[in-house]
Amino acid sequence: MSAATTRQDFNSSRFFSGVARGIAGALLFALPMFMTMEMWELGFYMDRSRLFLLLIVNIPLLVILSDRVGFERTWTWRQAMRDASIAYGLGILGSALILIAMGVLKHDQSLHEITGMIAIQAVPASIGAMLGRSQLGGQLDDGDDPEENDSDDPVHERETSYAGELFLMAVGALFLSLNVAPTEEMVLLSYKMTPWHGLIMIAASLAVMHGFVYALSFKGSHDLAEGTPGWHAFVRFTLPGYVIAGLISAYCLWTFHRTDDIGSTQILMAVVVLSFPAAIGAAAARLIL
Repeated sequence: MSAATTRQDFNSSRFFSGVARGIAGALLFALPMFMTMEMWELGFYMDRSRLFLLLIVNIPLLVILSDRVGFERTWTWRQAMRDASIAYGLGILGSALILIAMGVLKHDQSLHEITGMIAIQAVPASIGAMLGRSQLGGQLDDGDDPEENDSDDPVHERETSYAGELFLMAVGALFLSLNVAPTEEMVLLSYKMTPWHGLIMIAASLAVMHGFVYALSFKGSHDLAEGTPGWHAFVRFTLPGYVIAGLISAYCLWTFHRTDDIGSTQILMAVVVLSFPAAIGAAAARLIL
């Protein structure tokens, strides 16, 4: 049997170990949202077309993300879709069990309310399940040969295209935005802030985002090639990353009805506020994924 065929054989031990990490990841990364009252209430009144769109958007996100941090190294789109489906299933199951355990879901609630609360929580939980594979270990636990494990493990260091880097930024921005976008504080802060506050917030977001990856010596930071101008990384990654964070923030605010019935100035300020954690999430994603 050829080496290529052997490498693509299904490794059940590694796969189910990845599933276990996925369950832990769903709990670890999505727990703040499970315990947020605004997320429960959104399950009652959130427009079903917006909720359905969010669920649909999450599918290709998980499929592409699974190629990077799936439950096992994926070689085909079919395998990636399998991992994405499992992550979504874990998100749905984990959301239902945790909401029941906390007493949020009860037998006397309508099917409309129950499905709404589970569906909205399943999105961050499924992303957490997928991220749990990369963040909760796995490089050297399936054998004694580090080189073999490094070559087979999905979190093994490998080259990422420019489009891939931007995609990872979008994932990080979306995940962190989902934590705070449903809260009332986004709208409240938009009324409290002046244009000067907004400009300071934008500058702080850009500075923190750039510093996370290039100025500070974090593990996994992307060093510039010798002779590359210092502004190159800022123009090529930081600015596009902030734009992505802003677009993700605007989408999350719209999805969770935080832009309804408020003025354009407040909407812009809310996007600026949410873009701060979204930008940090975008920068962090390039370091940890």
